[in-house]
Amino acid sequence: MPVFFSDHQYEVVRAVCARLIPTDSDPGATEAGVADYIDTLLGAFSFDPPRIWAGGPFSGRKGGVGSFSSFTPLTALDELAWRTRIEGSQGRPEREFNGPVVGLQERYRDGLAQLGEDFTALTGEEQDDRLRAASDFTELVYGHACEGMYGAPEYGGNRDLVGWRYIDFEGDVQPAGYTDAEVSEP
Repeated sequence: MPVFFSDHQYEVVRAVCARLIPTDSDPGATEAGVADYIDTLLGAFSFDPPRIWAGGPFSGRKGGVGSFSSFTPLTALDELAWRTRIEGSQGRPEREFNGPVVGLQERYRDGLAQLGEDFTALTGEEQDDRLRAASDFTELVYGHACEGMYGAPEYGGNRDLVGWRYIDFEGDVQPAGYTDAEVSEP
């Protein structure tokens, strides 16, 4: 169930991501749950604490106590900055100290509208044509799709570490598991 998008918007984003990072003999955006990453980013303030910064210092994937899934509370300044980035300035003076800001949420709403309600029913070639016509939006989604494909899975993407496996990346390897003797040897 989407956090920010409507069910239909989610399906469109999922289809867009599948065109940008397709599945072939290797996993693509669909297998990595990239649309979930984007939905979680745009709906970050639906969670308490907001899903902005994963905790740490260890994920638990290579040892240590896993704490990435415990997100870090934001300071008031961090919250202001991230809300402005995600939600936009919305005419609020505290968010417009550098002028009005169109947030990511609005950019996605506008971009999805530009692609059209029928986007998921189109052929792949027709989808590609619409994505080329909406190049600014496509560029925005592509950046987020890459983050969702190859970022830490705690943020909603890289499901089952498929992105890391695809590029043969070990991922977060701390703690490395060295003994005291190995660290102390000259």
